[in-house]
Formats: sequence, C-alpha cells, structure tokens
Amino acid sequence: MMLENELFEQAPVHKAYFKFALPVVFSMVVSLVYNMVDTYFIAQTGNTNLVAGVSLGAPIFTLMIALGDIFGLGGSSVISRLFGQKRDEDGKRLSVFCFYAALLCGIIIAILLLLLRTPILYLLGADTETFAYASQYFTVIVLGAPFIIVSYTPANLLRTEGFATASMTGTILGAIVNMILDPLFISVLKLGAAGAAIATVIGNIGADLFFVWFLLARSKRLSIKPAKFHIQSDEIRQVFAIGIPASITNLMQSFGMALTNRFLLSYGNDKVAAMGIVMKINLIAVLIMVGFAFGAQPLIGYNYGAKNHSRLKEILRFCYVFECGIALVLAVLLSTLAPGLVGLFMQDASIVAIGVPMLRMQLLGMVFIAIILVTTCTFQSEGKAGGAFLLSVSRQGVVFAVVIMLASSVFGYRGVLMAQAISDFLTAILAVCLFYKLVHKEDLLTSTSYN
Repeated sequence: MMLENELFEQAPVHKAYFKFALPVVFSMVVSLVYNMVDTYFIAQTGNTNLVAGVSLGAPIFTLMIALGDIFGLGGSSVISRLFGQKRDEDGKRLSVFCFYAALLCGIIIAILLLLLRTPILYLLGADTETFAYASQYFTVIVLGAPFIIVSYTPANLLRTEGFATASMTGTILGAIVNMILDPLFISVLKLGAAGAAIATVIGNIGADLFFVWFLLARSKRLSIKPAKFHIQSDEIRQVFAIGIPASITNLMQSFGMALTNRFLLSYGNDKVAAMGIVMKINLIAVLIMVGFAFGAQPLIGYNYGAKNHSRLKEILRFCYVFECGIALVLAVLLSTLAPGLVGLFMQDASIVAIGVPMLRMQLLGMVFIAIILVTTCTFQSEGKAGGAFLLSVSRQGVVFAVVIMLASSVFGYRGVLMAQAISDFLTAILAVCLFYKLVHKEDLLTSTSYN
C-alpha cells in the first residue's frame, strides 16, 4: 500500500506517468494489432461487399466500448479521487456497483439491439449488397454485448489501485485469443463476417475471466463481492456524471464513422471499404495517443482528490508536451508509410489509390487530437462533467456533423475527407478555452487561497 501511494504522491512525474501509461499504451497497441489482423483476414477474402459490411457494423462494437466506459472510466474517475482522499472502503463499494451495473447494461442492450436489428442496419448504411454481411457481424457482436461491456470496466478500475500491468495483461489476453481464432473462423471455417465477430466475443470472455480472477485473488481495494453491498444515489450520479461523457466520446466515434460512411455511399462501396481500412490504420496513432493520455488518469485523479495542486500542474504540463510530440511523430510516420499500409490490407490498386489520400487527410488533425485527449482526460479525472461532456459531443459529434455537411456540399468528395481534420482543429480550440476556464482559473484561485 505504501509503495502504491509513493508512486501516486512522491515519485518523479515522468516515472509515475510512464508506470501508469505504458501498460495502457501496450494494451492499446495489442488491441490495435488484433483489429488489424481482423481487418486483414476479412480483406483477404477479396470480397469488397464483405469488407464494407463489416465496416458498417463496426460502430456497434464501438457502442459496446462506450457503454463499458460509463462504468469503467466513470467509476475509475470517482474511485481514484476517493483513494486520494484515503476513503478506500467507499472506493471498494463503488467498484462492486460498476461491475454488476456493466453486466446488467450489457444484457439490456443486447435485447434492444436484437429487436431493432433491421432498422439499425439500414440506418448504418447497409444496402442490398452489404446487408447480409453487416447482419452477420451485427448479430454475433450484439449477442456478446454483456461480455464485451463488462471487460472494459475492470480494465479501467484496476489502474486506480496501481495495477496497470494487470489491466494490460487482461486486455492482451483477450486480444491474443482473438488473433488466434480469427484465421480459424474467417479463413478455415469460412464464416466470414460472423467468424470475425465470434473471435472478438470469445476474446472478451477470456479477458473477463482473467479480470474476475484477479479482482478476487489479488486486489485489496477493489471488489466484485456483492456481500454487504450498498450504494447511495449521489454516488451513482457521480459515476454517471463522468461516465456518460466518457461514453459519449465513443458513441460519437460510432456516430462519426456511420456519418462518414453515409456520405461516402453515394461515391461507391469501394470508398466505404477503403475508409474501413483507413480507420483501422488511423487507430495506430489514435489508440497510442489515447493510451498515453488516459494512462495518466488515476495519477491526475488521485492528486486532484489529495489537493496536491503543485504536483498536478507538473503532471499536466508533462502530459500536454509529451502527447503533442507523440502525435506529430505518428502523423509523419503513418503518412509516409500510407501506400504500403493500405496495400497491406487489400492488394487492390484502386483501393490503395482511394485509401492513401483518405489516410493522410485523417492524420492532419493528430496534434489537435492530442490536445483534446489530454484535456478530456483532465476533466474526467477531476470530475468536471460539463467540460468533459462538451468535448465528448464535439469532435466526432456536433462539430463534425456540421463540418461534414458544409464541407461535402462545398467541396464534394474531397470535403468528406477533409471534415475530420477541420473538426479536430475546431474542437482543440474549444478544449483550450474550456481548460483555461475550468482548470487554470481554479488553480489560480487555489493558489491565492494558500497565500
């Protein structure tokens, strides 16, 4: 316990930051690899409609992650602040609530999505050529919703106790199971889109089993034991106040993907298929950046709860500088390698020709995304629900919707490709303004009160 507190309170900022962030980044990279393996085996079928169908169904998987984040990120924000205030028993109670609430949410969402399958698929952009493939992927992923949603909850909660490596281990275990099963189900058993979804669900079940074991056998300050459990309505509100904006960030990602696909449909299914591949490659940069940004969340929340403002400022300064640097390096690297990366997934000259400019347009906003991610993480860690909510509905939500409608009407197809980078820039400006209003001014007032 003392060693864990030393890491939160006294260790050099760069050491503590990387101790928390690197396992998250590594788990993100492994998750990325299995996403790319998934895309690779699907693309190797050579069936453009199958690739497009899975791309159309992908927002549903993102929805699962979003719902898991309500209890994972929302819970970890509140729990890390409670640990900073030395209220360990309250943190333990909240961890029990988050686990079972995520499980119940998964069951409810599975029932609802199955009942509404056909209208949802058409809303996502499925047509007569892609509907069957999108439906196969959709059905299996939805049946696995309870397992997928639950896996994202302890993966986040464990980091509040300093178990970043255990969180990484569970995530990697699920990814490895997925990667092993992908070629079996997709290529050997010829299950196509359904095979990719089955592998994903089984991988998440593997992660769930590891997390349950770890929470029961190793964790001291977190629990899933319902004995003597109680929770107050105010505590639930605190979890939802941060969890819902965190969830909306991922929901908006689904919304952004679906909206982009809808605008690309009029230009052909090959454009949708290429964008599906491009979004997977773009995740190389985004997931690494998310890992570095949100890996520091327990550290920020703990020191905010402990009112250690000088250390908090040092942590935030390091986060912004490092994150923007990483974003720039990744953008340049992936842009340079764009032709080879797109061709790796689908050796079709027309898809490569379409995909390369798509990818380079997506990468233009990387530094702006870095600013948005660190600011969002700060708001979530400190319990600033309003700021977190505004950013969560902007980049791939309200701002993106307005931008893509205007850009597509003015610049046509090229405008659709430009929309995300423009939205990233505008949302980064909003993030800077909100940070100054909600965080910087508060720190100034706190410093004044100490004098």
